[in-house]
Amino acid sequence: MSEIEAAAADGAAAILRRRPRHALPVGSPCPNCATALAGPWCHACGQSAEDYHRSLLRLVAEAVEGLFELDGRLWRTLPDLILNPARLTRRYLDGHRAPQAPPFRTFLIVVVLVFLVAGLGESRTHAVTAKPATVTPSIQVLDGPQGKAISAWLTSRARAAASHPEAFDAILSTWAQRMAVLALPMSAAILGLLFVFRRGVYMFDHLIFSMHSLSFQGLLFAVVSLGERLSGWVGVLILASPVHLFFHLKGTYGLGVFGTLARMVLLFVGSLLGFVLIMAGLVLIGLYEVGR
Repeated sequence: MSEIEAAAADGAAAILRRRPRHALPVGSPCPNCATALAGPWCHACGQSAEDYHRSLLRLVAEAVEGLFELDGRLWRTLPDLILNPARLTRRYLDGHRAPQAPPFRTFLIVVVLVFLVAGLGESRTHAVTAKPATVTPSIQVLDGPQGKAISAWLTSRARAAASHPEAFDAILSTWAQRMAVLALPMSAAILGLLFVFRRGVYMFDHLIFSMHSLSFQGLLFAVVSLGERLSGWVGVLILASPVHLFFHLKGTYGLGVFGTLARMVLLFVGSLLGFVLIMAGLVLIGLYEVGR
């Protein structure tokens, strides 16, 4: 999860743009261009005038604080994200953005949380998984020379994956984290097609909607996955997923009941097809890397 976490931390630093807590004194030369500093940022090159020569513990604490935005915006955003997502998205689209946590940062934090929870489940599963069979049947894709070559490649890589299941799982997990962000443009693209004839609605609107919607769905998945370890009844909460999407879609775009339900069905079908393609690509990447 290092790549996703690094992206979240970098995004947090870029979006906050707050005054450095450890700024260099006014008049000191800028470390980048040597211009005399007149404030917390260099007016010549724009680099932050922060002094990073401090304890590792303090740097880690400030990074965590920046990521989870302990100034309160994240915690003020979560109630609306869960209970009134349409209001949250519409306020952002209408320009009321300062009180909210940035949507993309919220999305990245949820992605990290989802993979942390999934990782906990994997560690328990591996402890009781039986040793896989070492014999893998031949895979026949197409006839002809090219088809036979592809079939032979798939067969050899499938056998390598069966012989090294831990390595294969690790590769899939790594690439799943990298490809998780593809859900965002995929969702926005499908929404763009569903509202292609709607005036006054732009791709930016679909991206913000997708960030908020996927953040809730990921948060719900994490809660249900953790809660099911305590009680199987927690799984009922997954029913909140379509209900949340209905009210989010209806309120954000000002749709009627029928228009909302129709678009939900089309969004589900499009997302399912996209998910299948992503999973197929993920498996192919895993087979390629495990046989190297």
